[in-house]
Amino acid sequence: MDNLFYRKNKGRPDLRALVRKILRNRRLMLILIITLPMAGFVVFGNHGILHRIRLQQKKTELEMQIREGEAQQKALEQEIKKLDSDKAEIEKVAREKHHMAREGEQVYRVTPAK
Repeated sequence: MDNLFYRKNKGRPDLRALVRKILRNRRLMLILIITLPMAGFVVFGNHGILHRIRLQQKKTELEMQIREGEAQQKALEQEIKKLDSDKAEIEKVAREKHHMAREGEQVYRVTPAK
């Protein structure tokens, strides 16, 4: 009566016996021969799932670069508008970027300490 309620421990499954059983079953072998290469092609092929995931990641990176480029372009367009209309902005750029000075003005160059 006690044997009805307790499972018998069979130990580790015999891998060789399982492989032999699969090899003897012709229908199962045919299914494995057909489906394993197809599954490999679907996952690892040129148009497979992994390739699609890589392309999706590359697409998101490129979209981010496009957004950054558009933001940079807007900033440059605003700077162009300022330089076309604002004389103070023109003077600021001339002094900072091109190291220009007004007539009679003395410029002192400060070098960093070593």
